[in-house]
Amino acid sequence: MIIKDKKEKYKQVVQQVESIISGEPDLIANLANITAILKMNFEDFSWVGFYLWRFKELVLGPFQGKPACVRIKKGKGVCGTSIKDRKTIIVPDVSQFEGHIYCDHETKSEIVIPMIKEGHHFGVLDVDSYKLNTFDDIDKFYLEYIVKHLMDSIVEYEKKIR
Repeated sequence: MIIKDKKEKYKQVVQQVESIISGEPDLIANLANITAILKMNFEDFSWVGFYLWRFKELVLGPFQGKPACVRIKKGKGVCGTSIKDRKTIIVPDVSQFEGHIYCDHETKSEIVIPMIKEGHHFGVLDVDSYKLNTFDDIDKFYLEYIVKHLMDSIVEYEKKIR
């Protein structure tokens, strides 16, 4: 069944994500599966991945796509700015974003969702596209929902292992 409506597609993706991470406490396994689910369901997503907050910088985590930058300083590029400002950033045209870091020179647009829970940085979800203006408020809503669900499961797991 081909789903043309973006909201309907996201609703199915959210169900897949919830199902696959439900009861699975391992962060890396969950991040890897989320990237795969997002990449396989949205043909306009050229790169999907996570950067994890490690020792005061973002470090490349599980991803799907071309090789990427390994480390990003807080406040640098879209990912570093998102974690610094603690907010989702939609970039319709990366050439217009001052300080954009080009890991893949074919990238045209990007959305980055910070992973913050109980005041602590965990990282970011970064999604790129080879098309301009790919991301909108629908992407923002559902990707933030996925990150929130993920963060809730991380916090519960962290409480259990402490």
